[in-house]
Amino acid sequence: MRKIIHIDMDCFYAAVEMRERPELAGQPVAVGGGSHRGVVTTCNYEARKFGIRSAMPGFIARERCPQLVFLPLRFELYRAASQQIREIFRDYTPLVEPLSLDEAYLDVTSLSEQGRYAWDIAKEIRARVFEETGLTASAGIAPNKMLAKIASDWRKPNGQFAILPEQVQEFMAALPVRKIWGIGPKNAERFAERGILTCTDLLKIPLPEMVLQFGKWGEELYRLCRGEDVREVEPHRISKSLSNETTFGDNLVSLEQCQAAITELSWELLEELRQKAPERKIRKAFVKVKFADFTRTTRESLCIEPSVEIYQTLLTEAFGRKDLPVRLLGTGVRFEEENIELEEKLQQELFESDQS
Repeated sequence: MRKIIHIDMDCFYAAVEMRERPELAGQPVAVGGGSHRGVVTTCNYEARKFGIRSAMPGFIARERCPQLVFLPLRFELYRAASQQIREIFRDYTPLVEPLSLDEAYLDVTSLSEQGRYAWDIAKEIRARVFEETGLTASAGIAPNKMLAKIASDWRKPNGQFAILPEQVQEFMAALPVRKIWGIGPKNAERFAERGILTCTDLLKIPLPEMVLQFGKWGEELYRLCRGEDVREVEPHRISKSLSNETTFGDNLVSLEQCQAAITELSWELLEELRQKAPERKIRKAFVKVKFADFTRTTRESLCIEPSVEIYQTLLTEAFGRKDLPVRLLGTGVRFEEENIELEEKLQQELFESDQS
């Protein structure tokens, strides 16, 4: 039985900025694009009291909270803090799987087998993070990754919550379907129209009907609503490609919102490349977009040196393929391989696309 901890930093970018500017204590703070067309990347809890949230246009945030302190993004600062936090994680286990700069999975099964409780490990990690960085974190402890991620949100901010193996069935029975990975607000509304509000309601849907309605994701949904997740915690491995992605709690409805999100993802990917694959030759850059109807498209470009600007261009082209909100965005690179055929290396086409 695995012991998985999901650590999620509290309002990470805003918290780092407030740590650097103590005079902002108690004030509503948002971080993101500062222009009229800018978008909130994250905000602190004082700002959230006014209904401000991630991906909200900046002008709406200011209308809701005229005294809002809106700060520009400083990724170098956030990356430095993130690296310091990851080093703390690796003092406990080599099995650390970062999801972004501000969250990661840790597999502490081996420590548990030595007689240590995952609950105590999570508490100790959070205390060290605060002592060494001045930042707070929340933690979820569970037998698999999905449950650990759900649990980390249960006692936010600066808390932790555990789901024991014997509690999984009861916990899932009462869990709102909105909490399951992949179910956004629109799908939650569709489920509610059919009287499906909790996982207990989802459990009544046979697997064939799940697959008929949602395709391959229906099979995964069938397992997830039962609290089943067999994925292992794996540190980033460099293979033929490296990528990251994020699924949004609320669908992004404008190109500006997507641009703000892809900027963050791009910086995180570029940092991973610098840390994990500084010598690897890059062949392509790509973005992935999943729309509200679960259709997916990618846009690729031959590229030896990816940049935020390249990902913005690819995003604009991919976003324009459908007039629908966006539920997932991803960025990535494909590496040059030694055995690529000569004619493929000499290919002159600048852009390629793969749409499904």
